Amino acid sequence: MEGKQLDIAGIVDLASAFYGSAALFAAIDIGLFAEVEKGGLDISSRGTRLLADACVALGLLEKHDGAYFNTPAGKMALVPGAPADLTTAIRYNRDVYPAWGHLAKFAETGKPVERPSLHLGENAERTKTFAAAMFGRAMGIGRGIVPLLGELSGRLLDLAGGPGAYAILMCKANPALKCTTVDLPAISDEAKGYVERFGLSDRIECRKGDYRKDEYESGAFDAVTIFGALHQESPEDIVSILSRANRALKPGGRVFVMDMMTDSTRTAPRFSALFALNMALTTENGWVFADTDLKKWMREAGFIPGQTLKVPPPMPHWIVAGTKGL
Repeated sequence: MEGKQLDIAGIVDLASAFYGSAALFAAIDIGLFAEVEKGGLDISSRGTRLLADACVALGLLEKHDGAYFNTPAGKMALVPGAPADLTTAIRYNRDVYPAWGHLAKFAETGKPVERPSLHLGENAERTKTFAAAMFGRAMGIGRGIVPLLGELSGRLLDLAGGPGAYAILMCKANPALKCTTVDLPAISDEAKGYVERFGLSDRIECRKGDYRKDEYESGAFDAVTIFGALHQESPEDIVSILSRANRALKPGGRVFVMDMMTDSTRTAPRFSALFALNMALTTENGWVFADTDLKKWMREAGFIPGQTLKVPPPMPHWIVAGTKGL
């Protein structure tokens, strides 16, 4: 499948597309959507007024009789604390924005332009921002993912569990479930704080580790989840991670892999193809693989893969379940 061909006007639109994302980042940074929701937006400032008008032009706000209002989507996703709050996730996009300015360098070298360790423990502020972004993002999309997993019980191993959002959602939806999340020490510390905040410390263990090399209790878990992590790994490491997950499962146990994936052409969906560049700019082995690749690796690791399911919007994630073979 080829992407839609652009005409000349489309090329011009693409060249200036960053205007819109920069306006969105700035509006979130100054709390514009929250102020609009409270009815207290002060437009006496020329800068605020111009930014608000740009947000109207972008479809982020509505304007009637000189007053500004949030759109239905904005109420859900752009107001901090809203049901589908994406503000922290969008702030992470802002943080990686400078890396995209070095895309030509990446194209020449094939090497990431910033160290992944910056947001995985080396820089405390970036780590906390990254964890908050991943937590907000997961809480925003996780409500559409958890129902696709069916009923869960027993013990679940959540590899690269990040700040614990998915474990929290899975435990809230499945009272008979206990989770063990595994992530790097700095991220695991952030997860522990979120788990305590939701009162689930008795059901969620935040284990410090590295899913690239850890071995787990053999045959101890009923299910394994790997959500939004494998797109930073090489094919060889993915097979290794899946193989060790297989050994951790009871006979007939299941693995659920949710990630940004493409079709076999690696060019669709459009967002996934672009996200591959984002990962490559910031991680050594970052990319986006096809669901057919994942099913092949699952078989190599001893799983019987199932069908590919599309996760509900807003993000084009896909999920594939696999059953441990006999």
